[in-house]
Amino acid sequence: MEKVELVLKVLSDSDKPLRPGEIAEKAGIDKKEVSELIKQLKKEGKIESPKRCYYAIKK
Repeated sequence: MEKVELVLKVLSDSDKPLRPGEIAEKAGIDKKEVSELIKQLKKEGKIESPKRCYYAIKK
């Protein structure tokens, strides 16, 4: 599974918005990589930030 897919899976499995560190821990990916993936996914419109430094799947 690609890292982007892992991040999306972690976010979709969560019932609340997560911080990058929590996503990194659950996905088993480095936090810096998660931050880059989050930027990419936000640009693509797949995730949103309901509050500062928290991320969730865009519904």
